[in-house]
Amino acid sequence: MRARLLLLAGALAAFGASLGSGFHFDDYAIFSDPNLRSSSGLAHLFDLRQTRPLTYLSFWLNYQISGANPIGYHAVNLMVHLGAVLLAYECLRRLLPERAAVIAAALFAIHPIQAEAVNYVWARSILLATVGCLASLRAWLEGRQWTAVAWFAAALLAKEECAAFPLMLWAIERNQPQRRPQSGYPGLCQWVMLLLSFAAGSRVIYATLVTPGAPAGFQAGISPWRYLAAQSVVILRYLRLVILPYGFTVDADVKAPLWLGVAAWAAILGVVVFAWRGGQVKTSQVKMWLVAGLILLLPSSSIFPAADLSADRRMYLPMLAFAAALGLVVAEVKMPQVVTAWVTAGLGAVLLVLSMARTVVWMSGESLWREAVERAPDKVRPKIQLARALPAAKALELLNQARGLAPYDPAVAAETGKVLLLEGQPEAALEEFGRALALAPRDARNLNNRGVALQALGQTEAARQDFERALELDPNLTEGRENLGSIAGAK
Repeated sequence: MRARLLLLAGALAAFGASLGSGFHFDDYAIFSDPNLRSSSGLAHLFDLRQTRPLTYLSFWLNYQISGANPIGYHAVNLMVHLGAVLLAYECLRRLLPERAAVIAAALFAIHPIQAEAVNYVWARSILLATVGCLASLRAWLEGRQWTAVAWFAAALLAKEECAAFPLMLWAIERNQPQRRPQSGYPGLCQWVMLLLSFAAGSRVIYATLVTPGAPAGFQAGISPWRYLAAQSVVILRYLRLVILPYGFTVDADVKAPLWLGVAAWAAILGVVVFAWRGGQVKTSQVKMWLVAGLILLLPSSSIFPAADLSADRRMYLPMLAFAAALGLVVAEVKMPQVVTAWVTAGLGAVLLVLSMARTVVWMSGESLWREAVERAPDKVRPKIQLARALPAAKALELLNQARGLAPYDPAVAAETGKVLLLEGQPEAALEEFGRALALAPRDARNLNNRGVALQALGQTEAARQDFERALELDPNLTEGRENLGSIAGAK
């Protein structure tokens, strides 16, 4: 009980300040879904384009209880993390020596690489999926295979990125045969899990094909092979952050030429081959957990592309395995007991302070994106995001810098138009929205933005046509529907 209370206290100290944070980036997309604000919104759970119905359900319940107040959303994220910490400890103590299990669970609970998943409301999907996987792992270790299958199915309904979890189970059983259930149908259950993973993956591919502007799949803006080449460098970045937790950013600038990507993959595959050869029991355990962590990264670091090359929240579930490997290593360090206790406490305190600092950065949009701009000065998106948190004059100056980096990026023109519109300059805004539309004519948001500027200039009929065309391109565009309704209501 003492270990559990200490783990919970550490996690609360590390990320408790998130309760004072607001919304960031994709968090606002939660409220753009009209189904969320409807009492019949639960019907949206059965939409084939809804790939994460369990996560959507949690957002729907949040909205019904507290509306758009961010504290309720952050409270749920924090509570889910605490649940994950307890489950992680329950699983690890069944798989590792007690001291190693406590160290590994503490790393999972307070390591600053977990900050993005806990502090970012939109990342709740990976928190819920991890809880489902951990509950599945615990049930599996207790011999309740079909219960484990049910929990894994729930995890997939929260986020499909946990699809490689059955392969991690297989890796554990290969290294620790005694962990395989001796009764029931463990082999059949694992095949069922793999089929569920395949079904979840297929559903995601379908959703990316039919959803306009989807940030993954063929609409991600990067080829599968380029994405795969970059992921080897990204994985090495993740591992570096685990060992040396400095240099975090919400929008990392990943520069991965093909030769470097190939070299990094060669290094990673070399580690896997070396680990699979086995060795002494303790050494092979560490290797197995390293491989398990890499397995859990497979769905987000494969040939299925995503717009974001790197996102620290993708490490939340794999951190369980990497923490187990580190826990085994640290637990075996030969030092006097008193020295070991002080060193362990000191390292824990450092990680705790770093996580608290990360949470403070996440408490405001300006601090979050200012850090991103400083650490990726040649990247456009952080400048656009930071501009939204600055006064108009500074925002326009920053957007002008972004235009210098990417003169043909429609997002820069669109954001500039929004700032000008808010400053009461609809004519200048119309010019910027027109530029964005010329650069991306199939983007419904650009049509909607131009319609807003036209409406502000009194050109109601032209605005109506833009809103209608925007909804033809994207029938789910909430702003377009609301803007069209405002014109109809004014007649």
